[in-house]
Amino acid sequence: MPALTYEQLAFLNSYSIYTEEPKTPLFTLENVHKEFFLKDFLKLMMEITKAGTEAAAVSHFGRRYGMFVAAQFYFLAAYDEIWDGKLEDVRYFLVHEYGIDTLGTYITPTDFRYVDEKEREYVISKILYQAHQVIMQLRETTTISPLTLWENIFGYMLWNYYELLQNPLLADRAFEDIEILEDSKVWQRFSNKSWFYQYTNGKSPLDLVNKPVRKSCCFSKDIPGLAACAYCPMK
Repeated sequence: MPALTYEQLAFLNSYSIYTEEPKTPLFTLENVHKEFFLKDFLKLMMEITKAGTEAAAVSHFGRRYGMFVAAQFYFLAAYDEIWDGKLEDVRYFLVHEYGIDTLGTYITPTDFRYVDEKEREYVISKILYQAHQVIMQLRETTTISPLTLWENIFGYMLWNYYELLQNPLLADRAFEDIEILEDSKVWQRFSNKSWFYQYTNGKSPLDLVNKPVRKSCCFSKDIPGLAACAYCPMK
């Protein structure tokens, strides 16, 4: 297991992902997969976010989870590493950021591992399937489109790839991963199409950042203290 560098820790922290165990975790990612927990989960997210709608509260969690998924793809492209721990070791706890209460994510730092070239497509497929499972659970809590939840993830991924493609040392690897994501092959466990390709329409992140890409609203406008996304399609 590779030891995390200061640079890696700084990146994780910028996405509200921490390796210092929280004193009072609220729930784990494993809990989200339990049907009996979903009612309490929705109530908790409504209390934390003070959201005007259930969809907004659930979408907000989807964005926090999206940071974790996007960090996985960033580590894969930048370091040939992924976090490969147990769902029970992904713990969410209350943090106060930019004037609002939200969730921080704790992960065990010893669960990172290197990825061999021959397993790269499998690893990407596995991360996508894990995200799909979470999205299906979130849709059990309230009426919310899977497109909204996928786009919550893709927004962070798009920015990360934009950064990676501008680095001559990492651009080739990032481009390879983007090609894999755009191919329907790694989505076959639950979809006959690439949701990522649907999002980018095959265009490079270099051409998409700071442009309206989303086709669905993330509902941040319905959470006190947050404004509508600058590129909200509902405007």
